[in-house]
Amino acid sequence: MNRFIALALPVVASLAAVSAQGGQTCNSTSLCPAVAPCCSPFGFCGDGAFCLGGCDPLYSNTLDSCKPQPVCQDATHTFTDNSRIYSNATLFDGNATQYDWVLNSGNIMNTNTSGGELALLLTETNGGTRVSSTRYVHYGTITAKLKTGRWGGVVTAFITMSNVKDEIDWEFPGANTTTGQTNIFWQGNIPDATQGDVTGGLTDTFSNYHDYTIDWQPDTLTFLIDNSTVRTIKKSDTLDAAGVAHYPSTPASIQLSIWPAGINTSAPGTVKWAGGMINWADPDYTAAGHFYALVQSVTVKCADPTPPAADITAYVYGANTTADTPGVAFTNASVLLNGAPAGRHQQSGAGTTHEHQFVL
Repeated sequence: MNRFIALALPVVASLAAVSAQGGQTCNSTSLCPAVAPCCSPFGFCGDGAFCLGGCDPLYSNTLDSCKPQPVCQDATHTFTDNSRIYSNATLFDGNATQYDWVLNSGNIMNTNTSGGELALLLTETNGGTRVSSTRYVHYGTITAKLKTGRWGGVVTAFITMSNVKDEIDWEFPGANTTTGQTNIFWQGNIPDATQGDVTGGLTDTFSNYHDYTIDWQPDTLTFLIDNSTVRTIKKSDTLDAAGVAHYPSTPASIQLSIWPAGINTSAPGTVKWAGGMINWADPDYTAAGHFYALVQSVTVKCADPTPPAADITAYVYGANTTADTPGVAFTNASVLLNGAPAGRHQQSGAGTTHEHQFVL
């Protein structure tokens, strides 16, 4: 079995339970109804939070059922504290000015060392941790300075994911801390032979920070480690027999995660790829009560094909959008959920942000 199969949606499985609250499913042949207009990443219809990050416009009631996606801004995100991370994505109202990231699931800490590091935690019960950027990128250069996990079955990931499931991946199975793996997916399709590739010869990715870069341009995608190119994919090389490029081309959020691949519910090929079943009796786990990955910074340099005007707030899918050729346009419409109460920015609910002492 190809070891990259099942990586198209490396998200925490427990989030599916949240989406299931919407009830009705949505797909290419069954769009969401007007009363529950937004299709979640897991294929369920709803409103409110369903209409924000990950809302699939192709399967929603109409193309504009999903809220606009906040436009890219050049930035370097550091983690001296976690005040720019909203602690519960299901309560987030879309305010990308106040928050740079949302916690989709799991638990985070701040180490308060080396100028501050974001710790993504994996426990036997939390299903893994994922944070997503509140702003989207429509081409650009994104660099994450991070340290990976080092445990078999535990995967660290730095990816971009669009609402129609265009995806660009850096992934790190913890059983091998001298390699990094790259991959792309187009609209969630998992072909028999994927675009997966392995880069070896790295100094220990658990003990050492490395800069992992996704340089995503309209015609060329380049992966770099510590500013050195390790792989290039040309859009022209992804054309199918009908001339459709299976190449990521839609605005995408940035996602950082640690997730459990080596568990009983994973496919055997996924467990093998990840380095086997997770050993929850590992001394590192029993001492700290969690596995972890560390993120020191994320730098974004936008490269929109047409630079947005000063009044532009977001991306939307245009009227010419089809499954094969999504059309992306700018808008100055609000990115906020209608009727969001003033208190929605308070850090409350499940998925609490933890900012106490970090145990290595």
